[in-house]
Amino acid sequence: MLTKNEALNGLPGAPHISYRNEALHLEDASLGDLARQYGTPLFVYSRAAMLAALAAYQAGFAGRNAQICYAMKANSSLGVLQVFAQAGCGFDIVSGGELERVQAVGGDMRKVIFSGVGKTRAEMRQALAAGIGCFNVESEAELDVLSDVALVMGLVAPVSIRVNPNVDPKTHPYISTGLQGNKFGVAHEDALRIYRHAASLKGLRVVGIDCHIGSQITETTPYLDAMDRILDLVTDIESAGIAIEHIDFGGGLGINYNQDAPPAADALWLELLAKLDARGYGNRKLMIEPGRSLVGNAGVCLTEVLYLKPGEQKNFCIIDAAMNDLPRPAMYQAFHAIVPLAPRGDVPELLCDVVGPVCESGDWIGRDRRLAVSAGDHLAVLSAGAYCMSMASNYNTRGRAAELLVDGAKVHLIRERETAADQMRAEKLVC
Repeated sequence: MLTKNEALNGLPGAPHISYRNEALHLEDASLGDLARQYGTPLFVYSRAAMLAALAAYQAGFAGRNAQICYAMKANSSLGVLQVFAQAGCGFDIVSGGELERVQAVGGDMRKVIFSGVGKTRAEMRQALAAGIGCFNVESEAELDVLSDVALVMGLVAPVSIRVNPNVDPKTHPYISTGLQGNKFGVAHEDALRIYRHAASLKGLRVVGIDCHIGSQITETTPYLDAMDRILDLVTDIESAGIAIEHIDFGGGLGINYNQDAPPAADALWLELLAKLDARGYGNRKLMIEPGRSLVGNAGVCLTEVLYLKPGEQKNFCIIDAAMNDLPRPAMYQAFHAIVPLAPRGDVPELLCDVVGPVCESGDWIGRDRRLAVSAGDHLAVLSAGAYCMSMASNYNTRGRAAELLVDGAKVHLIRERETAADQMRAEKLVC
């Protein structure tokens, strides 16, 4: 028979998150102690979990000419970026602000890829001046503007064109990016013509091809289908006399939120590389841009139970974390496991919705959860390392949470809790 601790483990993020003596730990740090010391809401990340996720990709690419660029929109906190910069990663950015964050942690500009559909001229100038490795261009109009900007600066911009392969990633429609109805990339059938146009522009140098079909993908088939379509295009483009130095297959690999079973990164790339080899492109330089799969299960959000509110149709567990801290449930109806920091056997279990204090009906973190808690107890919202803090807001003038990075038993404060004064610093009263 399982012990109580053994029954409570097997959590998303295991083995780095586990119960020890019925107290939840991240690596060797007691999360209950951290909640009491630093207050809540509080994000806590495991350095070991991030490096273990990265190691799976590195193992999958062993012996290959490959560059891993962390898609920092998943979590752009400087302490997190520092972990990946020190591990030799490049970065996939989508704004000038993200470029400045990479510079702040000493990232290698030659390993920076600038993605996104709406780059401004100012951002193009900023990235060109920094000497980034590649612009992932997403429209024909963007090619023309980038060429003009580069010529004025006396530079040539390295470009890859993002091609929309019209492959269904079988994920939430808000995070699907590779179908015909999505705003990203250029249509597969237009790609060859657009590559010819790019090659004709004096301010550009074509260096690669890029695709990214979506996020939280848990099946291998969409990747294999997209690879086939992209390799068909590489053949056509190079037959037209345009060399493709690298092939960028994006990111999007899912994580375990709720008994999801995505392939392991090394197993996924074993299959993809076999196809690449079979089609004669095994020696080509490869680039990938994982985000969620590197940080998602490395982070938790700690929160305090404020009130238990019984109702005629619903019971509510009201916590001090909210949709401004954890926006994914409100945005995507996303699931996050919610567990107590110290399980209790002395209070009855309650079926309830876990909700925050923000003045919106959409401010919920979990629906129909069974929890044995009382006011003052602490909970952990699991799998909170990706697309939580990076999308956090100040709605209701709520300060963004503090963030900690755990390294074994060592705990580093990587972001102080934001105050109302911090939020109002740039505002001015009318004279």
